[in-house]
Amino acid sequence: MFDISFYKGKKVLVTGHTGFKGTWLCRMLVNAGAIVTGYSLEAPTTPNLFALAELEDKMTSIIGDIRDLEALKKAFEVSKPEIVLHLAAQPIVRDSYKDPRYTYETNVMGTVNLLECVRMYDCVKSVLNVTTDKVYQNNEWCWGYRENEPLDGFDPYSNSKSCSELVTHSYKNSFFTDGSVAVSTARAGNVIGGGDFANDRIIPDCVRAMEKKEKIIVRNPYSTRPYQHVLEPLAAYLMIAARQYEDIKYADYYNVGPDECDCVTTGALVDMFCKYWGEGAVWENIAEKNAPHEANFLKLDCSKVKATFGWQPRWHIDECMDMTCRFSKVWLSGGNIPEEMDKEIKDFLED
Repeated sequence: MFDISFYKGKKVLVTGHTGFKGTWLCRMLVNAGAIVTGYSLEAPTTPNLFALAELEDKMTSIIGDIRDLEALKKAFEVSKPEIVLHLAAQPIVRDSYKDPRYTYETNVMGTVNLLECVRMYDCVKSVLNVTTDKVYQNNEWCWGYRENEPLDGFDPYSNSKSCSELVTHSYKNSFFTDGSVAVSTARAGNVIGGGDFANDRIIPDCVRAMEKKEKIIVRNPYSTRPYQHVLEPLAAYLMIAARQYEDIKYADYYNVGPDECDCVTTGALVDMFCKYWGEGAVWENIAEKNAPHEANFLKLDCSKVKATFGWQPRWHIDECMDMTCRFSKVWLSGGNIPEEMDKEIKDFLED
């Protein structure tokens, strides 16, 4: 489907590189021989995957705020990127209720700042803005959302990502119609995988419970989400950015999600975690009173990216969970994380 060696020698800027997805993406690019620059805040968790991945001496890491236009301009001047992959965001739904202003500043004005830099620096040929499956107006219906459905996320995180999509559409139509820069967005579902230490995410909560030898606490076991391994959307992002670099006709808006069989309830997901973890892992349903609103049912229709590129998901949910548990046990035992990441990336790309 896609040969990642395309990126050998290419100058790539990744925003949000110290985060969970950003770190895995940088590891993939470094392994492919890309010249990688990252621009991000300090890693948001302790521990954090970026430090564990030992990437500092393999790429240029610039610590900065996506809201700071002048600092971002300097990053563009240093890196002179041909390809920009925009992952920097405030990504947690529940945190967006606690601090909506920061969420909007980061997710909306951060996108504006990025696209302003793209407009200023003619070295850029391909841009991909990574948003979320939550950008859609969610009617809680049983079929997947398509790229032409209305954008209107409910909570501040989801809505700010809807706004980020609209900002991207506007810049694309207003400033990049001459074909000099290919601009796309990618809307991915929930990702799982080793090295996610974020708060308010179910798999990190499971791993923390195992570390403490406690029961796993599940707030809402009945919500349905499209789950995929973190490498799945990252490979798709790299494919889209590469193909539109070669031919601007591929610049568009794409859903990137798992097959329907991998849209499961949180309860079913935690059951799978317990199965692959073993060691007597169990969970408990503790519903919160007056919890902030989160969607109960959400999935994507990915027909467009499949038809356009011949793309197909590679790993189903059982394989994803097996990999996630394996990685987490390597981490808990003090094992070699870069080696484990490289093995998983190799297995995924060769599968």
